[in-house]
Amino acid sequence: MEIQDKESLLREAAQALSRLREEGGFRQLREIAHGAGAEALWEGKVFRNFSSNDYMGVGGNLAWRRAFYEQYPDGASPELAQSCTSSRLLTGNTPAYHRLEETLSGMYGGRAALVFNSGYHANIGILPALAGKEDLILSDKLNHASIIDGMKLGEAPFRRYRHNDMEHLRELLARLRGACRRLFLVTESVFSMDGDCAPLAELVALKEEFGAILVVDEAHAVGVRGPGGAGLAAELGLDQRVDVLVGTFGKAFGSTGAYAILDPTLKEYLVNRTRSLIFTTGLPPVVLNWSDFVLRHFSQLEEERTALLQKAKRLRELFQARGLTTGGDSQIVPLMVGEDREACQLAEAYQREGILVFPIRHPTVPKGTARLRFSLSAALGWEDVEAAGRVSL
Repeated sequence: MEIQDKESLLREAAQALSRLREEGGFRQLREIAHGAGAEALWEGKVFRNFSSNDYMGVGGNLAWRRAFYEQYPDGASPELAQSCTSSRLLTGNTPAYHRLEETLSGMYGGRAALVFNSGYHANIGILPALAGKEDLILSDKLNHASIIDGMKLGEAPFRRYRHNDMEHLRELLARLRGACRRLFLVTESVFSMDGDCAPLAELVALKEEFGAILVVDEAHAVGVRGPGGAGLAAELGLDQRVDVLVGTFGKAFGSTGAYAILDPTLKEYLVNRTRSLIFTTGLPPVVLNWSDFVLRHFSQLEEERTALLQKAKRLRELFQARGLTTGGDSQIVPLMVGEDREACQLAEAYQREGILVFPIRHPTVPKGTARLRFSLSAALGWEDVEAAGRVSL
């Protein structure tokens, strides 16, 4: 094979970028400032933000932010440190980690909690640590990229069952159960691109029938669903029967980081085996303390959580009344378009009306299924929802 130099790499990259522009698939970083509530400032214009995962408006809650910092009249408190300067297994496991994991444990009935730097860190670390080459992972076909990458990084083979198709999953379980040491079932609870929910009751029943281990990523459900925002599994009374429950702070909880809820023995095992936890600097105390503050105050947002789901339902109704294709049964409302270029044009039409929504294109979703993904926030008003549902297309 002929050795290629840097110039050939640059030429290939430029050609690939040119094709992306022609097809409507080109992406670029945008400088967007976030204001109070659901405001976003982009290119000198104020928008109503329908593209944020700040589902409960915590990230833009200035009153909570002030109350948090008022706890520390000494601005030099170590609890406000911006770095822990080490991995958790060296000197980075600050007291704030212990407090946050204790709060999480109380939120989930006393189960053990393990905090990660992000949902991505959790998902690329947990499956490779737990599942070995003699095991098998069965994953919902629409699970997001971090789960897929976690499966690819590990030694365990994996198969993908059709989205939310429990008959297909049962068929795979019955056929493959005897060919592996352990079976792992992996799903999101609220799917990030379609906004629909997994049939968790059926998944729990199947995992118990076949002796499998169930991993549920609640990234888009925690904070929005369940008692105190504990997620969809908790709402259905199933959280104690989920073997590993993954949640995130970076969405509805308006912070940074993620966590796993699991058996204490599995927690100790992950501390010793999870590369994405062992080999990275821990989270800063200020972030951990903010997450703990949010969790302890989250019960104040019960009315907002109910209203959020009602607003999402209203937006779906407005789209459906116009003959538009939508879906989901959560705070995520996809407006299906089809081709990437058409999705870009439609997003621009919304942006001209002051509504910030962006196209979701291949490879985030399969080709031909480009969409606008409306991520609703409790900070959005009913008038914002009505405006989004009535934009002239």
